[in-house]
Amino acid sequence: MDEVASAIADPVRREILTLLHGTRLTAGELAGRFEISRPAVSRHLRVLRESGLVRAELVGRQRYYALDPAPLTELAEWIARFDTASAWEHRLDALETEVYRTRREHRRAPGDRKEKTG
Repeated sequence: MDEVASAIADPVRREILTLLHGTRLTAGELAGRFEISRPAVSRHLRVLRESGLVRAELVGRQRYYALDPAPLTELAEWIARFDTASAWEHRLDALETEVYRTRREHRRAPGDRKEKTG
């Protein structure tokens, strides 16, 4: 997980991952999208390959790079532990249900309520 977190810490590498989302590109095609040298892009691709986020496929004389998002799963699960929004959503949904139930009960006319006799 540390290697993946380190790999995505760099904005150029994050942009490379975004560019590779849903497609595959050569190093030259990727380098053409940045204002840094081709060797610098190659170094970024090496870091991404070593972290498992990118895989390279040789097709003829061209090497194509493709995103492999699987290593992000462990990191995403770890980050999700800190996301309290989903827990709050559940609580707020329960509160909303209770508010609607209470409103319905209060709108009923007094004659509509059945009184228990013992």
